[in-house]
Amino acid sequence: MDIRRRGRCGLCAVFLAACLGIAAGSAGAFNFNDVAQRARELAAKPFKKGAGLPKALQGLDYEQYRDIRHRPELAHWRNAKTPFELMFFHPGWHFSQPVKLNEIVGQRVSEIRFDPGLFNYGANKIDSRDLRAVGFAGFRVHYPINSPKFKDEVTAFLGASYFRALGRGQRYGLSARGLAIDTALASGEEFPRFVEFWIERPDPNARTLAVYGLLDSPRATGAYRFVLTPGVETMVDVTARVFLRNRVGKLGLAPLTSMFLFGENQRPAGEDYRPEVHDSDGLSIHTGAGEWIWRPLVNPRRLLVTSFQTSDPRGFGLMQRDRDFASYEDLAARPDLRPSAWVEPQGKWGSGRVELVQIPAPDDTNDNIVAYWIPDQGPAPGKAYDLAYRVLWQKERETRPPHAWVTQSRRGRGYTRKADGSVAFAVDFRGPAVEKWQGDKPPESLVTLDANAKLMEHTLYRNDVTGGWRLNLRLRRLDDNKPLELRALLRNGSTILSETWSYILPPN
Repeated sequence: MDIRRRGRCGLCAVFLAACLGIAAGSAGAFNFNDVAQRARELAAKPFKKGAGLPKALQGLDYEQYRDIRHRPELAHWRNAKTPFELMFFHPGWHFSQPVKLNEIVGQRVSEIRFDPGLFNYGANKIDSRDLRAVGFAGFRVHYPINSPKFKDEVTAFLGASYFRALGRGQRYGLSARGLAIDTALASGEEFPRFVEFWIERPDPNARTLAVYGLLDSPRATGAYRFVLTPGVETMVDVTARVFLRNRVGKLGLAPLTSMFLFGENQRPAGEDYRPEVHDSDGLSIHTGAGEWIWRPLVNPRRLLVTSFQTSDPRGFGLMQRDRDFASYEDLAARPDLRPSAWVEPQGKWGSGRVELVQIPAPDDTNDNIVAYWIPDQGPAPGKAYDLAYRVLWQKERETRPPHAWVTQSRRGRGYTRKADGSVAFAVDFRGPAVEKWQGDKPPESLVTLDANAKLMEHTLYRNDVTGGWRLNLRLRRLDDNKPLELRALLRNGSTILSETWSYILPPN
């Protein structure tokens, strides 16, 4: 598992074993309500920050930490008759505070205790006698998703409230989170973290795995239930109950975190053999009113925060639509195999907005893209806030509009006989509604711009290579120091034929 870009966030933690631990062998069926009660009680108490790393683990750099590996032959449940296995992450590097892990077997709950013998420390000179009570940093789940003969890693919980999953034939890319607090606010972001997990041991015929998590931070606590269903598109069903200790400036629910450095719409700042570098290339939204929106991602020079107001959203996701290896030419990272993550709300979420945060990034070692849901009416301190949703990790069967969608958004300078400072876009649409178009005239393209631009050219013509349609735009921005927002879609009279292309051109 590549953990480089997960370490930048949420590295403060609390260890609450004394007041939150479950005694081994406690009776009674453990369920979500038990975690919710603990979260409620925790929210009524002041936040406590736990101790950091022991001296033996302090100062490890990325390569040294990466050299500490779980021994596969000692995987949890290796000798049990279950299709799932667990392996654990060692503390160190950015992962400085322990996570308590428990196993649920029937009505019995017992702690999975840390054992340095589970790990190979590589070239590190560490005395395992100093690590007896250090605790785990997180865990990962293995399942035979690609071959019945081998159990591949399919999900991981590591760092703050981050978790990632994989479907068949996928490589790790973007992440999900339990909660985002005050993202992109001047006051600074707060990173809640999971402080304890309970994992149900599955039976021999199980195709799902249930995990409970207790979340804590200075201003919030939460109870979570994750049900993992590995497959072509792996599903993670999330049930959450959040409590606030104090009011927050911005509460981001069902957050997704990704990376975008450059792509077809933004050239690299320097020479790079890779044509594109990103884990996701756009934000897709299916609003409560039924509109499909596609916003291509950018790597701005300054922090860029935009949002889409809606009620009862049907879904949103950070998507990797470009699956052509030639678009990336990266044999190590394989961005063409990295999943899209689509969030499907369960039940009514009410009114609110999907917010997209895009942060300037000099390289691809940090996640700089965040998307989440912000309710108009968030929870009051001390009151429970319930939320349920499904996260689909997709590659082969990606969620997209049924009529037509954007396949690429190319940007460059406007081509005229004289350089006039104009900007050109070539936007390609594909899908049943436009590929089967039989009219003598092309579909109608509806283009709107904000007051900071003048539209100079606007043409739509058949793309003979893809069978879709290409929209060409040329425009001039009136003030280069201000952002510019554009929207475009294809229609036939009152019938909408495509999703809405919604583009933000950041200020220069």
